[in-house]
Amino acid sequence: VQLQASGGGLVQPGGSLRLSCAASGSIFSISAMNWYRQAPGKERELVAGIKSVGTPNYTDSVKGRFTISRDNAKNTVYLQMNSLKPEDTAVYYCNAEVTTTRWRFLEVWGQGTKVTVSS
Repeated sequence: VQLQASGGGLVQPGGSLRLSCAASGSIFSISAMNWYRQAPGKERELVAGIKSVGTPNYTDSVKGRFTISRDNAKNTVYLQMNSLKPEDTAVYYCNAEVTTTRWRFLEVWGQGTKVTVSS
């Protein structure tokens, strides 16, 4: 099972970006899909998460600005980021809790996509 993230880049403060992360492989189901980020010199933090049912959760610093969503048919999770701030600059990683077709439970990480917010 692999996760492929995309959508990062350079954006000015106040701008928007949309990150995507697609899962592929021998997937039976995906329970939770999450976005983490790691800024230079800081620990990795959970930004947003979404389960197969229920409401998404967000870290306080992005509430009202970021929206996480998923397309279960495509095994893809998205992160719409609006009103971006310089402090949102980080490498963003997607993460998924996957049950494979052989009934194995895996926690899978994507390769990371860099987001830079700067004028």
